[in-house]
Amino acid sequence: MDAATHVPAPRADLFDPASLAALGRIEIVARWIVDGFMSGLHRSPRKGFSVEFAEYRPYQPGDDLRYIDWKIAARSDRWVVRQYEEETNLRASIVLDVSKSMAWSGAQLYALAGAEQSGAARLTKLAYAEQLTAALALLLLRQRDAVGLVRFDSEIRSAIPPRARNGQWRRVVAALEEAGAGRASSAPAALEQAARLISRRGMIVLISDLLMDIPDVERAVRGLRAAGHDVTVLHLMDPAERELPSGGEAVFVDPESRLEIAASVADVRAAYRQTVDEVIGEWRTMFSSIGASYELIFTDAPFGVPLRRAFAARQALP
Repeated sequence: MDAATHVPAPRADLFDPASLAALGRIEIVARWIVDGFMSGLHRSPRKGFSVEFAEYRPYQPGDDLRYIDWKIAARSDRWVVRQYEEETNLRASIVLDVSKSMAWSGAQLYALAGAEQSGAARLTKLAYAEQLTAALALLLLRQRDAVGLVRFDSEIRSAIPPRARNGQWRRVVAALEEAGAGRASSAPAALEQAARLISRRGMIVLISDLLMDIPDVERAVRGLRAAGHDVTVLHLMDPAERELPSGGEAVFVDPESRLEIAASVADVRAAYRQTVDEVIGEWRTMFSSIGASYELIFTDAPFGVPLRRAFAARQALP
């Protein structure tokens, strides 16, 4: 190889998600993902300092020199910037579904159907969502956004108000380790809780498999939009939920209602695919009609895919 040839380092945000998640703890992997994603991105030029002092933070290249505390620099040779409460660009809340249906991966379906699974092992929807939540929270914090978290199943499991201060990301990561996985999903209550935690117009990101009633979610999101909040929905699906394996007998079990139906996969495969496509279309049409962003994300997609879409929605905000 020519000595002058430059081979770029592989980006973690483009790795296979299951293989990447196996390499370390959630906070370590999230840092790798965000570092890879941000390579080549410029830091946000937007600033919004107010008169309410919040805390100090280390100086970063590009910061306005007017806000360096020169007394501390002269006394301790340490460069810090005065950070103010309104330095954040916006308030953002991530609303994460931790219900029982999220704790599922396509490997379970392939095993039931007696079919071979192609490709590498996949994360459960919940494991994928938790890693995505940690990475998205870190990405927004690095943009100087205040970030909070609401976790829900049949009830609200965590409710962390949006903050941009030191330690906020660790509070989010710690919450991801708390118990959840109740059978039902109550997204409307969680979305309303997220809105209560944001004192002014903000951004709400719902991460869920959307195994819930469309009208209930529509009413909640309409309320958020009427209050001026921007809403982005990341609809998580395992690829096996879109396309059943080609053969075998299986017992299909609803993990939330526990309803069981025995069927030949070959007999229901085409009708199942049509039904799933129709439901996806209904979700997409509904969210579009009320001004919310909707993205379908499969759990074998590198984390950079949903991060890019959420970041694009964030950058479009005034």
